Amino acid sequence: MNWSRRKFKDALVWVRVNETGQLFLDSDGRAEMRYRPEDPRSYRPHPSNLAAVEGEDAKVIVRTTPVPATAAAAPKKSAAAPAVVNEPGIKHIAVWTDGACTGNPGPMAIGIVILVGEERTELGEFLGHGTNNIAELVAIERGLEMTEKAFPEVGKDKGTRITVYSDSSYSIGLLSQGWKAKANQELVARIRSRVARFGNLKFQKVAGHAGVPENERCDELARNAITNRR
Repeated sequence: MNWSRRKFKDALVWVRVNETGQLFLDSDGRAEMRYRPEDPRSYRPHPSNLAAVEGEDAKVIVRTTPVPATAAAAPKKSAAAPAVVNEPGIKHIAVWTDGACTGNPGPMAIGIVILVGEERTELGEFLGHGTNNIAELVAIERGLEMTEKAFPEVGKDKGTRITVYSDSSYSIGLLSQGWKAKANQELVARIRSRVARFGNLKFQKVAGHAGVPENERCDELARNAITNRR
């Protein structure tokens, strides 16, 4: 895990960054901050409240030892990839999605991993300027578009089960729990229409930035797309 120096309210702190030094942001667009890298407790400031520093204080370190288990860190112990139950005669399609945004709003991108048995399809796509919530929604939309294109029978075939994995409570609430869209209404309506075309689809909430392999891979694809603007 990489950490870089920033300034928060005139105090020097450590923030989690990726290989290129960009901030890791959660589904709400907030950074992970600690006063010392080895501290078990993290804080979630908005990136706009973090100021860059220069010189020796700006160096990046890599923490190779795990944070001691504490009550505050306990929830991360349960963060694991949801199990897929193999059922004879049933095709399972796992659509992993994630949206990333550097700043909120800011440059945004999506990462998608689609798994069908041993087959794997990946996509990282730069979207332009927008918000983290838009990126999360578009990631789901694009993942379903890719699935529908690759498997046009999924809307009719009850023997195909699709699970969309996302760390965005916002997106899952809007698309599967009846939340009312106060923003991004046209986008939400478009995705709902597409979801309705699938005969056997469910959404699965996963923990973000908690070591779930495919979720971390989607985040990496999205971050790389922002870095490369592709």
